[in-house]
Amino acid sequence: MADLARYSRQLMLPGFGAGGQTALGQARVLVIGAGGLGSAVLPQLAAMGVGTIGIVDEDVVDETNLHRQTLYAPFDVGAPKAARAAARLRELNPEVTVRAHLDRLSSANALELFGAYDLVIDGSDNFPTRYLVDDAATITGIPSVWGAVHQFGGQVGVSWDAQGPTYRDLFPVPPEPGTVPSCAEAGVLPSVCTVVGGLLVSETVKLLTAIGSPLLGRVVAYDARSGGFRELAYERDPERMPVTELIDYEVFCGIAMTEETDATAMTPLPDDTPDEISAEALAALRDAGEAIQLVDVREPWEAELASLPGAILIPSRQLAARWNELDAAAPTVVYCHSGYRSAVARDQLRQLDFESVTSLAGGIDAWSREVDASVPRY
Repeated sequence: MADLARYSRQLMLPGFGAGGQTALGQARVLVIGAGGLGSAVLPQLAAMGVGTIGIVDEDVVDETNLHRQTLYAPFDVGAPKAARAAARLRELNPEVTVRAHLDRLSSANALELFGAYDLVIDGSDNFPTRYLVDDAATITGIPSVWGAVHQFGGQVGVSWDAQGPTYRDLFPVPPEPGTVPSCAEAGVLPSVCTVVGGLLVSETVKLLTAIGSPLLGRVVAYDARSGGFRELAYERDPERMPVTELIDYEVFCGIAMTEETDATAMTPLPDDTPDEISAEALAALRDAGEAIQLVDVREPWEAELASLPGAILIPSRQLAARWNELDAAAPTVVYCHSGYRSAVARDQLRQLDFESVTSLAGGIDAWSREVDASVPRY
């Protein structure tokens, strides 16, 4: 009777009934990411009685998460997201089984993880993970419901190789590194996470209960500024190669970075300039009085939030037109928020015959974490 009372408002839906509730109760759903989208998705799954919910997230709660990741409170800062999210879901509905996977999703563990679930929801915020999720879902034969958010908008779709097109059919190749900034670099309206998260849950319920028509071969795009939705239809790519194994997705997406970013790996500029310099190594050079040309390729609004003294601000989109404002002969370090845009800018400057230019590994965020905590994080 308690179950009947709890779920009565969904049991009365046309075509749902006891059969739909039973399907939800027997379902095993894996959610990738307990961030902005995960915070919108996970409580709904638990509240409506999805039997087993897995949460994959290696990150910890940061203060900058709190405006949109509503699963967490200020006292959760520093705690593992997956563990705290799991605790919240158990409070919402003690009848569901919640599993927290605190490891990073990788090619080494994805197939084993996916094999224990019926469906995966991809709420990740980076392209290597999106392609990894799509490929792992294809190999294990389960559907993937994916979503993405960016500033004032978002997208939702369903990928299921056994039944129709996949994410790879829609996006055969990833975008060039640095061309699509993350939420940390571009920002996101919290309510967009709520809207897109709600759509992700709706698609999941449709797939689990066989009610309605899932977004297979279709993508829905939402724009909060206009309040409008658009739909894009797509089909299988007849030339797409079958997915039979998992690969190195950071290399595939072109964002694999050198591991040698510690202070000992950094030789003094300008001789044998490496691709990256760590925050600690840059601080040591500056403390030693080295003349370093520091170039900030973030947007002006980012520089207003936090910046490094003496940096020259030239947003990455303006670099091609304004590079001559810089001294091509000076030892140069380029930085952004997390290191992607600065790596692209570094390569641009090298093509323009800058003698010695490198990128700050981890960007200004690494500087705040490793060198100077007074520099605000965002």
